[in-house]
Amino acid sequence: MDTSPLHTHRWSRQLRRALEAPEHWTFLDAPAGALAKAADALPLGPYRDALHGVWLGHPLHPALVQLPIGCWMSAAVLDCTPGGRRQAGTLVATGLLAAAPAALAGWVDWARLDPPRRRTGLVHALCNTTGVLLYGGSLLARCRGRRARGRLLGLAGLSAVSLGGVLGGHLSYRQAAGPDRAAAVPRLAPPDWVGLGSVEDFPEGEPVRRVTGELAVVVVRDGDRCDVLAERCAHLSGPLSEGTVTGGCLRCPWHGSEFRLRDGEVVSGPATAPQPVLESRVASGQLEVRLPGAG
Repeated sequence: MDTSPLHTHRWSRQLRRALEAPEHWTFLDAPAGALAKAADALPLGPYRDALHGVWLGHPLHPALVQLPIGCWMSAAVLDCTPGGRRQAGTLVATGLLAAAPAALAGWVDWARLDPPRRRTGLVHALCNTTGVLLYGGSLLARCRGRRARGRLLGLAGLSAVSLGGVLGGHLSYRQAAGPDRAAAVPRLAPPDWVGLGSVEDFPEGEPVRRVTGELAVVVVRDGDRCDVLAERCAHLSGPLSEGTVTGGCLRCPWHGSEFRLRDGEVVSGPATAPQPVLESRVASGQLEVRLPGAG
């Protein structure tokens, strides 16, 4: 086997291209659109935000997938261990049960992605669904006493969910489908008071975009009070200055996340991370902002 740096680099590049390919498969848009509408139509009520992970502060799906994958990995090890076959079947069944809430959390997150990420997510889901079906067949074969077939189907299922996991990692980290998009705000916000303009320049109840240094902010005025938040939504960088203000909250125009104006807390997902808020004051009729706690 050629292990030269050039060969390794070529192999790595080919792998990255393979992982990037699904985001360009526009033929997936039609089924993805229909599935996204179906996921959005599920009567989940307040449980939708719970599945997004609003209560946790980051997406819940990556945490939930640990249980089925852990069960199936352990089952594969027990299948190779004398006397471990019965326990392996129990783990396969447990993994199948745990896959249901993990998949549901993944679908509600996926439905709020943009088309390129949605395409990759759909292929990720198809790999995992294939894995679940193979593990279902594995469990059925084990129950019928066909242990060799059950082990083979289990290994095939593990291969499918492993590929799905690689695509999930690509979706999360390379395509940044889950991270807090506003995490850099504390490093970009001004440490000292900076003026944004006269208070009279900001109409009441309307979000207005301003830029200070490298940071875009959105200002919402309510009488003598001005709330100032990072302008790009923490979910997928939607322009909050184009959003709507209602009930003391600012709603993102892209995916409907709502943030409380006074402290940036998430009132409604799919965003899970709070929207950064800048400290503000009015001095001589001028609105000034700075990084909270900088004084």
